[in-house]
Amino acid sequence: MTKTSSPWQSGLALAGFIFITFCAPLLGVTSMPGEWYAGLNKPLWNPPAWLFGPAWTTLYTLMAIAAWLVWKRVGFTRALGFYFVQLILNAAWTPIFFGAHAMGWALFEISIMWIAILLTLLSFLRVQKTAGLLLVPYLAWVSFATFLNFTLWRLNPS
Repeated sequence: MTKTSSPWQSGLALAGFIFITFCAPLLGVTSMPGEWYAGLNKPLWNPPAWLFGPAWTTLYTLMAIAAWLVWKRVGFTRALGFYFVQLILNAAWTPIFFGAHAMGWALFEISIMWIAILLTLLSFLRVQKTAGLLLVPYLAWVSFATFLNFTLWRLNPS
């Protein structure tokens, strides 16, 4: 079943998904890495700071396009419900990790987020293959981020 919409509605929906998706990192604006993060023991494979901006910009764009493709195909369904849950979890991680300096809680939270991303990806695949595949880099990055979170937590016991 394909949801019908005019090109104007479709473009507006894409803009809406981009806007909503890019709102997720706004929660973390007041929780920047800062001196606390700079002072942590880090593994040699810790990515350089400059990499995170371009990586997340790309991932958020792919996520928004994937959600829009699902919306175009079936409208607001369970698949998009999973999407919004993982987006909320995404928004919560930065204040927990960088704001509260709670690496253990952040590890728990990102693990739940990883499951939510996987459920989103699988549900998107069922609706539209391309939409699901667009989330693969996001799941890969969050898999890496989860392992990095774990490593930082282990290297920096409180």
